[in-house]
Parts: sequence; structure tokens; C-alpha cells
Amino acid sequence: MSVSQACQQLPCATTALPDIAKQPHAGPKGSLNWVGMSQIELPILVPNSTGGSIQTLASVQAYVNLIDPNSKGIHMSRLYLALENMLGMHELTPETLRTVINQFVQSHEGLSNAAYLECRFNYFEKRKALLSDNAGWKNYPVRVIAQLREGHFETEVQVEVPYSSTCPCSAALARQLIQEGFRDAFGSAGQVSADSVLDWLGTTQGISATPHSQRSVAQVKVKLSEKIRQLPLMSIIDRIENALQTPVQTAVKREDEQEFARLNAANLMFCEDAARRLKLAMSEDISVRDFWIRVNHMESLHAHDAVAIVVKGVEGGYRDDPRDYMRA
Repeated sequence: MSVSQACQQLPCATTALPDIAKQPHAGPKGSLNWVGMSQIELPILVPNSTGGSIQTLASVQAYVNLIDPNSKGIHMSRLYLALENMLGMHELTPETLRTVINQFVQSHEGLSNAAYLECRFNYFEKRKALLSDNAGWKNYPVRVIAQLREGHFETEVQVEVPYSSTCPCSAALARQLIQEGFRDAFGSAGQVSADSVLDWLGTTQGISATPHSQRSVAQVKVKLSEKIRQLPLMSIIDRIENALQTPVQTAVKREDEQEFARLNAANLMFCEDAARRLKLAMSEDISVRDFWIRVNHMESLHAHDAVAIVVKGVEGGYRDDPRDYMRA
């Protein structure tokens, strides 16, 4: 059999591959808000506090809208290749995100005029102990979102920061019991020496009650100023932890645990207190145009959580939506 005869029976190597997307669309017609892909695993570089960058694995979502009601669909491979060529193993910056998302739209001329890109990853930073010379790695869940709508580009950063919260009401009730224990121990003794009181305070009878505290989580999302050239991940995290004063720790020796107990006693917080602290702190950040804050105190007294939510309150900005965005 000759080559020409074979090509008549089998697809020849030079035969054009069928493109179903270009064939007439026979089904229901209509535009679509978003079409694309999720759960794309992509290694990226994230700036850290030392001025360098660290590699992490991001879970990526990439979408464009479909404005042509007669088109079968979009070209998903073009979205993936843009991610691979422009974002994979590149530093995650607002400019990088802008370049990628513009490519999404440009590669779908006539089909799309809006795009969405989301990167979820764990941001690791080494944090020093409170007093000792030790240090350990902390993990902060981060979500970076870039959107292009009607020619307007916007970058959003969302982060979760764990901390400890000690209940002011519980602390007051504990102090009352300690006062009553002191009265029972020394009320009829007349004048009491400081050494006796000091010894008594070091016993289990001296501290007869302790306030309840719990691990808590601050969820903060911000819209960045258009002038920002680097993602201010660590500065946002630092601002949150400095406002709350009781971030969870990594490597801990006894002196660190004692300092942690002191900080909790000096920063008694209802969820309302934590939310107000963060509102003030984020309002002072010039890199942030808008913010949404949700604090979650995972109660040790109750089986439910105490929650407070606050937004900056700019016109057309974040609404006071109670949804837990990182777990939605």
C-alpha cells in the first residue's frame, strides 16, 4: 500500500485536528458570568519579610466571562498556558497578576471582557519566641484575588491570623474568687506579712480560679491601593498581630509561656474588643483602600463561637457580609 493510499484510509499526520469550539452552537444560547478552571496546582514565589521570596504551592482558579451567546465556549488551554508561562515560578506581585489577567482577556477577544484569578496558598514565616532565643515557623492561610471588570483592575488579599483571647468577664469572676479565698485565709489574722501573702499566692489555694481563654482567628480581607507594587502580606499580618498582642506561638520555653500568660492578662478581649482593635489598625494602613474583618473566638466555655464583623464603610466597598470567606 502506498503512502497516499494509507492516508485515504487513516487520518494523515498533516490533517488539521478538529476544533469543536469553532463549530456552530446548536444548544441553548446565552452569555455566562464565569467559565474557567479551579484547583490548578502551580508553584509560585511569594515575597517574605527579608526582602526575598519563598516558593510555595498555590491552588489557582482562573476564569473569564463569556459574552458571546452564540459561542460554544472559551479556550481553557489559553488560560492554563498564561498561568504556566507568566505566573508559575514567578513572584506574585500586583503587576504579575495584572499581566496574567490581561492575557486572559486578550486571548479571548470577542468572547470575554472580564477576568478573575485567585491564588490560595499557605504563607510560612519564621517567628521568634517571646523571650527565649528560639524561633519556629508559622503558617498563615492566604488568598490573593485579581479581577478585571470594565477595564478596572483590582487586587484583594485575604489572610487568617490565629491568636489567643481571654474573656474579661471570666477574669473578673476569677478575681472575685481569689479575693474571697484571701479573705478566708487571712480575714481574721489581723496584720499579715507580705511574705505570708506571697507564699499563699504561690499555692493552688492562692489561685483558686482562672479565666477561660481560647484560640481565636482573625479573618481579614483588604483591597489594595493601586500604587502598591508588592503584596504587603507580612506587613498586614504584623499589623494584625501587633493590634491583638496575643498571637499564637511556635517554639516555647517556660519563660515564653509565662510571658504569653502575662500578655493574655494584659489584653483581655471580647470579640467586640478584638474587632475594634483591628478596625483601628487597618484604618491606619495607607496601602489598604477597604477592609472586611471577621473575628472568631472559638469558645472554651461554650460549644459555639463568638463572632464580630466590621467593615471600613467606604461607598461601594465591602458589605457587612457575615460569611466565613476562607471556609466558604
